[in-house]
Amino acid sequence: MTTVTTKDGVQIFYKDWGPKTAQPIVFHHGWPLSSDDWDAQMLFFVGKGYRVIAHDRRGHGRSSQVSDGHDMDHYASDVAAVVEHLDLRNAVHVGHSTGGGEATRYVARYGKDRVAKLVLIAAVPPLMLKVDTNPGGLPIEVFDGLRSQLAANRSQFYLDFASGPFYGYNRPGSKVSQAVVWNWWRQAMMGSAKAHHEGIKAFSETDFSEDLKSITVPTFVLHGDDDQIVPVADSAPLSAKLLKNGKLKIHEKLPHGMCTTHADLVNAELLAFMAT
Repeated sequence: MTTVTTKDGVQIFYKDWGPKTAQPIVFHHGWPLSSDDWDAQMLFFVGKGYRVIAHDRRGHGRSSQVSDGHDMDHYASDVAAVVEHLDLRNAVHVGHSTGGGEATRYVARYGKDRVAKLVLIAAVPPLMLKVDTNPGGLPIEVFDGLRSQLAANRSQFYLDFASGPFYGYNRPGSKVSQAVVWNWWRQAMMGSAKAHHEGIKAFSETDFSEDLKSITVPTFVLHGDDDQIVPVADSAPLSAKLLKNGKLKIHEKLPHGMCTTHADLVNAELLAFMAT
């Protein structure tokens, strides 16, 4: 397997496809998945001549199931280790959901001279949790409920999550793909229960406001208005306002897992942004 070892001894698995001289696109996956969740995007863009890279977050997929470091600072540092190992420059970073938070922190802290653009898809910034300064956020009980379900029966919880709100399969008239559900479940079950449990705090309680304010590269914020996981009203428009060079696009009726359910649309949007 292709891996890089971080300063704290964690092995991070990554994929690196396409010409080494081509412009790189770095994909950051969502919770609790792996780099496999980007198959539709990676195959599309490698076919367009780009170099595509995606890693498994620590505790996820094929990366080390370590006990510690399941927070955004470590996630961003792990990305930096992959980027520096491959010496990626002029890269476009694309983050979905939790991966959007990871990509935001990476670009803000480590992206100088290496990042060309940023894309945030159904992403968790600026802050998911309801606090006094973020009254539109979700109450802590929502995230406590996720933790309780994970601890009680992780396998069933993941199956229900993928079969329902993640892809909008709980909506009337939706066409459910059991293959998509099982692929989500497969990816999730590859990872560490502890990493996933602690990752809930990382994606829900991390405030990315200052990160967003510091980012100067062109940033595309893409969201669906039927996102049942990261509600659009308290995420995408707020992120776009904080960015110095942000572009916002909200699609009607698209679910959280839009990169899979509407891969053709998402790929076309990303390709157009890459060309600007």
